[in-house]
Amino acid sequence: MLTAAHISRVVQAALEEDAPWGDLTSSSLIPADAVATADLIAREPGVFSGGAVFAAAFTLTDPAVHVTQTVADGAAFDVGDVLATVTGPARGVLTGERVALNFVQRMSGIATLTARYVEQVAHTGARIADTRKTTPGLRAFERHAVRCGGGHNHRFSLSDAVMAKDNHLAVLTAGGAPVTQALQGAIARLPHTAHVEVEVDHLDQIEAVLAAGVDTIMLDNFTLEHLRAGVEKIAGRAQIEASGGVDLTSVRAIAETGVDVISVGALTHSAPALDLGLDVRIEV
Repeated sequence: MLTAAHISRVVQAALEEDAPWGDLTSSSLIPADAVATADLIAREPGVFSGGAVFAAAFTLTDPAVHVTQTVADGAAFDVGDVLATVTGPARGVLTGERVALNFVQRMSGIATLTARYVEQVAHTGARIADTRKTTPGLRAFERHAVRCGGGHNHRFSLSDAVMAKDNHLAVLTAGGAPVTQALQGAIARLPHTAHVEVEVDHLDQIEAVLAAGVDTIMLDNFTLEHLRAGVEKIAGRAQIEASGGVDLTSVRAIAETGVDVISVGALTHSAPALDLGLDVRIEV
């Protein structure tokens, strides 16, 4: 959940990074009584995300700046559309401009890329989900953007669910215990509300993991043929997640194998920033 308090903390840190001792350019060149109006303009089509973050960059710079969002988060837009309008003291508008654009361009880029993935699997029952491959400190922003694009969020952090990957299983079974028994022992120590997901690399690992009573099985880097075989083998006994090797050219076929969730690291680690501009008009 993207809260106002979290937005304020992150945006304030970004503003302090960008103008640690004030904006020397604006304070020396722009009259203190100058008023500016600026439009956030789309220079390419996309899906909007980050309206509240964009606004915070200005209002935290100068509370006298007012921001009107004209396109809602999650809404599609076209080239030339006005997404928001900023009005207030020109110094505040110019000082907050770069931080505001950095965030909204990044978030709208993620939302736009996510929407493209979601569109590819819309005819199936598969969900597109993000991963923990997010920019440190910006996870809540980037995951909000994924939701704006129609995607879903995986566990937010290591604290939210059990997700045992190959290295976890190697350590867990190092003492010689069979994987089923080792997983059952671990599950027995968990609260009954904890969700347990286990990654498998081969079809022959599935039955032993299922026998432990896990909630989700991740089929990691499976071929399409093996994904179909895995879906048939699991047969509804656990939720199935596909991961690895997912891009816009492969996601449709992966979804058509019958998996429930497709996790895509590229949504957050490889989304290009969208081209948005702030056209400023100064009144002296």
